[in-house]
Parts: sequence; C-alpha cells; structure tokens
Amino acid sequence: MTQIHPPSSVVRRRRAPETTSGNPMTEQAGSATVAPVTDSEIFAGHEGGKLSVAATRPIADQRDLSIAYTPGVAKVSRAIAEDAVQAKRYTWADRLVAVVSDGTAVLGLGDIGASASLPVMEGKSVLFKTFGGLDSIPLVLDTTDVDEIVQTLVRLRPSFGAVNLEDVSAPRCFELEDKLKEALDCPVMHDDQHGTAIVTLAALRGANLVLDRDIAGERVVISGAGAAGVACARILIAAGAGDVTVLDSRGIVHVGREGLNPVKQQLAEITNRAGLTGGIAEAMRGADVFLGLSSSTVDPELLATMAAGPIVFALSNPDPEIHPDAAARYAAIVATGRSDFPNQINNVLAFPGVFRGALDAGARAITENMKLAAADAIVAVASDDLGPDRIVPSPLDPRVAPEVAAAVAKAAEADGVTG
Repeated sequence: MTQIHPPSSVVRRRRAPETTSGNPMTEQAGSATVAPVTDSEIFAGHEGGKLSVAATRPIADQRDLSIAYTPGVAKVSRAIAEDAVQAKRYTWADRLVAVVSDGTAVLGLGDIGASASLPVMEGKSVLFKTFGGLDSIPLVLDTTDVDEIVQTLVRLRPSFGAVNLEDVSAPRCFELEDKLKEALDCPVMHDDQHGTAIVTLAALRGANLVLDRDIAGERVVISGAGAAGVACARILIAAGAGDVTVLDSRGIVHVGREGLNPVKQQLAEITNRAGLTGGIAEAMRGADVFLGLSSSTVDPELLATMAAGPIVFALSNPDPEIHPDAAARYAAIVATGRSDFPNQINNVLAFPGVFRGALDAGARAITENMKLAAADAIVAVASDDLGPDRIVPSPLDPRVAPEVAAAVAKAAEADGVTG
C-alpha cells in the first residue's frame, strides 16, 4: 500500500516524528498492550473513508437482478405504498441510525465545520456496526440553524429509524434535541450528552460498589455546564445522588446568579441543595466526587479539601483536568476519558447498545428509565471483577452491547414507548 503522508501543516506541528497524536505512551486495550500509533498509520487508516455499502443479497445472474431491482422491486414498492408499515420489513430504514452533526463542537477541536467533522461521524458509524450490529449513515449538515436541521431530518425521516446527534455545540444542542424529539416519531439521542451521562453513572456505581458507598450520601461536583455536564447532572439526580454542584466558567451555578441562560437556570433549580456560591475551591470543599467535563485545569491540592478518599473522574481529552498520577495521591479511585490509564469512561460502552435496544423494542423515544437501565447493565457486566482499576468493563468487552440492548428494550416496554 502506498504510504499516506499527513498534510504539511500537521508535519510542521509535530514535536517528534511518528508520535501517537501528541501522546507517545503505549496504550492499553483490555489486557493487551498496543504499540504506539503513528501519524502515517492514522492517515492511511482514513484514506477513502471508513465506510462502504455492502449488498445483503447476491446478484449473480439475470434472475437475481430481476428480484433485487426491476421488475420485482416494483411489487415491494406497491406493497409499501398500500401499507407504509411494510417498509419496516422490506427496507433497511427501520434499523438505520442517522449520525447527524453540524460540526460545531467536534471532539476537542471545536467548531471546525461539517466537512471536517465527517471523519468523526464515519468513525461513529463504524462503532455502531462493530459493537451494536447496526447500520448507520453519517449526515453532516452545512447549517447551524436549529430549525433548518430539524426540517432537514423531518424530510429525511422515511430513510432512517433513529437519530444520533453528535458534536453539536451547547446550548443549541439542547434546543435541537428537544425539537427533534417533538418532531420525529423515532429514537433521538445526543450522545455527547446522554452517552457520557450513562457511562459516567455506570462508572460511579462501579466505584461505589468497590468502596461500599451509596450515591444517596454523596455530593458530586461537576466542572463544566455544557452538553455533557448538564446531562450528567440530570442523570445523577435521577439516580438519587445526594447533591450535585455544577460549575461553569463563572463559578457555581446557583439560584439567583445573574446571567444564567434558560438551560443553566433550570439546572440551578434542581442542583446545589447546599446553597453554595463561589468557585471551584468552595465547590470542592467536603465533596465526595469530582467530575471533570471541561477543558479547565484544576489544582490537585484542592483534592485534599474533599471528603476522605474521594472519587475523581477527570474526563477532558486529551488533557484531563487533573493528571491521574497527581489525583491518585488523594483519591480512592481515579478515572479518565483516555485509553492509556485505567478506568476509561468511553461512550462506546453505551450508545451502540442503547440504540440497538431501542430499535429492537420498536421504541418511539429514549426515556430516562432506558438510560438508567443502560447504566445498570454496563456496571453489571463488570460486577464479577470490580476493583479500583476496573469500575467499568473494557470498551472492547463483547458482552456489553448485548446486555445494554436487552436492558434498554425491557425498559422501553415498561415505559410504554414501544409499538
């Protein structure tokens, strides 16, 4: 294979040849050691895209052709025209996930536009197929107007069975998800919000099982009031957390603080039972759990002011809010979003199974109980082998997606959103 070279701008930025995207450390995948990935391998692995369409029926002769296409296909089209429900049986749309982005909040890269976001959305589709057995199609839209995105997906609705929103900036992402849920009769989930929240809750439950603690007695500090921070606050409260304190760039989100947007105003009304004001130092004092979901840096010394043996989830990528080695001096359990440290909090533990379960059940929506069920299923997979360095299963554990799917489907039926 011809070696693919990265653009010259990438070459100029590299500090050392053939590094692992700025991190030369050897990564861990399960128990196997993985050699560092070079820039050349990365670009070669994306050449021509990461997806293709494969036929599910062979066309080897004229008879096959007449069945798959004209004249045979006309009978199927007529049947669907007479009864639209038949499309679920005779097309792939009912099992197809649309991975939708406007490119405004891509990974740690920010607003890079639709075209530049497409490799990420292709990657998401690869994960859907690999872990959930679901076909998906990446759709990157060259507009940031919420209503235009909604109208586009409404018009495309006959072509897919569910929508995975991805990398849409806050606070627009909240409005977009709400409007799509109202406009579409199929599962819709913004993974940056809810996938992160599901896996974070699973990890916290795993950590609490290891430490023999109860979420009801814990105060959780969340640094970051964007898409993930808001969703994590909501799911932790739904799961019975004792108290949740959320911080944005201006400090603790609390009732009476001026300048809160509608999303943060709603957040203030359901969080911060302790009535705290101020900044990170005031929030951390006496807290049991720290959850980092921002690009900020937190002084490790603040961990010494938390309750004894705190739980620290520093999830920003590529640079955690607190380096895991520094956090480990104070914390009983440390997790990050990276694969080169123990306890990786990775959304791939959630979204393939969540969508698989929703589609298996014929769900019209993804409910809060379905998300809670997904979190329970994730930690249950790891329950026989929990420890300080293993509070969730490996993202590569083949048991995860089927268990999550089964739990989500059962919750969908219990919530009455199927059929």
